[in-house]
Amino acid sequence: MKDTAKHQGLRNQLVKLLAEKGIYDTNVLNAMNAVPRHLFLESGFQDFAYQDTAFPIGAGQTISQPYTVAFQSQLLQVKADDKVLEIGTGSGYQTAVLCKMGAKVFTIERQNELYRKTSVLLPKLGYRPRVVSFGDGYKGLPNDAPFDSIIVTAGAPFVPQPLLAQLKIGGRLVIPVGDEKQVMTLLIRTSETHFEQHEFGDFKFVPMLEDKNR
Repeated sequence: MKDTAKHQGLRNQLVKLLAEKGIYDTNVLNAMNAVPRHLFLESGFQDFAYQDTAFPIGAGQTISQPYTVAFQSQLLQVKADDKVLEIGTGSGYQTAVLCKMGAKVFTIERQNELYRKTSVLLPKLGYRPRVVSFGDGYKGLPNDAPFDSIIVTAGAPFVPQPLLAQLKIGGRLVIPVGDEKQVMTLLIRTSETHFEQHEFGDFKFVPMLEDKNR
């Protein structure tokens, strides 16, 4: 597994495209310029890794389009050493971006095939999230809560209450909500009982399934 000057050049072009599409957070752009996306893809897709496109990664899941990764990451407003909970480890690419942004990442995956693969791949590539867990993302990781922010990388039909409960006051939950298509939703916890909600348009994700670990 190599990361060459050619790959870096392609990442530079991708980051330029993301900036043109409205991504302005330099922490996000720098992280995506540093993380070798091609190493998180099956070999048949590696030549296309720096296109702004989603690709299958097995187990019926996908690696998100780079713009989607950047958009969600930007909404989190990650600061160094923030505790971030990621629901849906998937390929590990979003996890790596968050690690590169300086977050202490706690990530959970419901597909055993992906969990086993990614829990080995991430440290092999030099990314060390605090926790890589196999389990039901709807339940979050209550033993590690509270979190500065939570990111959900699958389409949820509703906002799971356990995730809201695991946010710090002032914390941010970024979640695509909907069935056929999803509305990117940001919830900011303003007090023990109140959340401020913002919506950012339609996106398309694989579904977040409850109690479907396998």
